[in-house]
Amino acid sequence: MAVPKRRVSKTRAAKRRTHYKIKLARPVKDKDGTWKMPHHVNPTTGEYKS
Repeated sequence: MAVPKRRVSKTRAAKRRTHYKIKLARPVKDKDGTWKMPHHVNPTTGEYKS
C-alpha cells in the first residue's frame, strides 16, 4: 500500500486545494424564453423539465 514518505505541509496542501471552488449556479433560458435557475420549477409555466 502506498504511504507518503514525508508529511505534506499546511502551505503545500492549501496551494493544492486552491482550485477546489464551488461554482455558482447560473440562470438558464427556458423553452418559453423566460429565465430560471437550473433544477427549479419555472415560475410562469410551472414546468420542472425545460
